[in-house]
Amino acid sequence: MSDIQGLTGLTSPSKGDAETDISTFLASIDADQEEQLPPSRGLAAMVLGAVGVVYGDIGTSPIYAFREAIRPVAGDVIAPADVLGLLSLLIWTLTLIVMVKYVLILLRADNRGEGGVLSLYMLARQAMGRRSMIVLGLGIAGAALFVGDAVITPAISVLSAVEGAGLILPSLETWVLPVTLGILIALFVVQRHGTAEIATWFGPITAVWFIVLAGTGLYHIAASPAVLWAFNPIWGVRFLAGHLAITSVVLGAVFLAVTGAEALYADLGHFGRKPIMIAWIGLVFPALVLNYLGQGALVLADPAAAADPFFRSVPPYALPMLVILATAATVIAAQAVITGAYSMTLAAIQLGLLPRMHIAHTSASQSGQIYIGAVNGMLLVGVVWLVIVFKSSSALASAYGIAVTGTMLVTTCLAVIYAVRGRILPVWAVVALAAPIGLVETGFLVSNLSKLLEGGYVPVALAAVTGAVMAAWWRGAHLIQQKSQKLAVRLDSFVRSLQSSSAPNVKGTAFYLTPDPDMVPSALLHSIKHFRVLHEKIVILTVETLRTPVAQSDERASYEVLDNRFSRLTLRYGFIESPKAYPVDTGLTTSCAVLRTGSRDFSLRDR
Repeated sequence: MSDIQGLTGLTSPSKGDAETDISTFLASIDADQEEQLPPSRGLAAMVLGAVGVVYGDIGTSPIYAFREAIRPVAGDVIAPADVLGLLSLLIWTLTLIVMVKYVLILLRADNRGEGGVLSLYMLARQAMGRRSMIVLGLGIAGAALFVGDAVITPAISVLSAVEGAGLILPSLETWVLPVTLGILIALFVVQRHGTAEIATWFGPITAVWFIVLAGTGLYHIAASPAVLWAFNPIWGVRFLAGHLAITSVVLGAVFLAVTGAEALYADLGHFGRKPIMIAWIGLVFPALVLNYLGQGALVLADPAAAADPFFRSVPPYALPMLVILATAATVIAAQAVITGAYSMTLAAIQLGLLPRMHIAHTSASQSGQIYIGAVNGMLLVGVVWLVIVFKSSSALASAYGIAVTGTMLVTTCLAVIYAVRGRILPVWAVVALAAPIGLVETGFLVSNLSKLLEGGYVPVALAAVTGAVMAAWWRGAHLIQQKSQKLAVRLDSFVRSLQSSSAPNVKGTAFYLTPDPDMVPSALLHSIKHFRVLHEKIVILTVETLRTPVAQSDERASYEVLDNRFSRLTLRYGFIESPKAYPVDTGLTTSCAVLRTGSRDFSLRDR
């Protein structure tokens, strides 16, 4: 059925006043949106959920971060000062980037409870009060770089965990790639079924993971308490000053410790600020710091352990259980970033940065649980290709940092624009807070760019392609809209011209979808031209995507009567919401189906 037939052929029999039917119709939409809201949960459950989903990625960094950082200085004898310097850099990177920037600052910059780079982009744009190509470019760059992160994270996380099996039996090393590919393919295949049941296990498993991290760290710290001197940042400064030749390599490896920090902000809407902060301060941060200190203490006692300090931090009899737990934790980390890719894609679609795709809601109670088959397939192809080409987590580590550092630097720039133009803080305060963070992130980005030819080209290429698609789609959509507006007929003059029309009436109410409520829908013009009839009641329906993540109940819908035949209905949704309405037992039953079809087929209004 053509678009015109689909919009004009679906009508409903007349059942009294159109206003009564509209009220019932709007009530059904409000009820549908309320059903999509997640059920309220206790604070403890929310904290446990945040541990599993928000911190799954950053929680697996100890598997490879310290190993890659110490590799450039590892040898027969490792100087204690080098170990303390690296530990100091790791601790203070976690403190400055994650604790200060994300937990203490960015979690407060929410867009009606939602976070992430696209939410921050909309806050910055609203603060400026006008469209800015610079802000738009930063938003596209942040979203595009996240794609590179989403492809690399599952590959390096699962690969690094499965590599631990080679320590149990050296003969298993030949099975690392097949097992890794099997786990990843299975992970992507089950995505279509949703994550509701699996997600209930994420929190407890990840909580056990962090407890194990803390426990193994404390065990080795007790044997070498001198590693506690690493809390003094002077050791980090001395290390950098004494190893200028390998500074870029070391910083690139140190930054692996904060990969996944963006999830703190991106998942703000799922758990809220308080549970995320409690989880970080009460469990995640202490566990990470203790584990890094424990790995350092182990290397001080046995320099040979520098080859793989994480898996060698437990006795041989406990190694199989650690490998199993690490594999489960890395699968959770991969799941978190895959889900984040779906949410990022949906937000980009709603903001007009990507073409519409088929979006399946996999949960009846939580609207945020979605599945996008096209994105899932592209991620699977990219992840499998990375594993086959790079073959080891050490090789992938060179490709990992650029995407993450780039996204974080974009986030810092958008936060500065929002804080300054929105008058959130005085300029001097913004500079005082952002300058050291931006300087550190720039240093990390420069150090990772040195690995461009070693694998860093992968996220750069992915981001470039994704960014080009977003920019082209946004530009093309605006050009088409401008052309359509030149040929459009204004609705107010059209309504006046039809007041004296002698066209025959057809009983019932007809809905016509249009991206612009001030212009006559082309489907209505074609209907009059070909059928030469008018319905008794005609509703001009527009679905708007707001610049906020979720629409408030008082702005969800507006209804305006133009004359005794025409009325105008506008429905508004946030850019992370999915416009839809289920049929109800009223005179507008078929029209509800029109909206449900239209939410997928018609072009959203310019934002």
